[in-house]
Amino acid sequence: MDKDYLVLKRASASRLSGEWSDDDYDVLSDGIIVGRIMKAAAAPVGQPWLWTLAYGRTKTARRSTATRRRARVAFAKSWRRE
Repeated sequence: MDKDYLVLKRASASRLSGEWSDDDYDVLSDGIIVGRIMKAAAAPVGQPWLWTLAYGRTKTARRSTATRRRARVAFAKSWRRE
């Protein structure tokens, strides 16, 4: 599979332990978790969606956006820059 191909998977289906909200997702590349997108309880006004790029990367990026779609786009751009 192309390493630039990212998949969003609900945390409840991706992580076996814990209780996850319907607005909590893991981001996978080639079957490996490379980040997370979630609707945060504590977030800047008008930007409830938080995305985090991490999991073994050289840098960790963390940003908030207004929508899940914008979080996905921002995550993908940051991922491809690495």
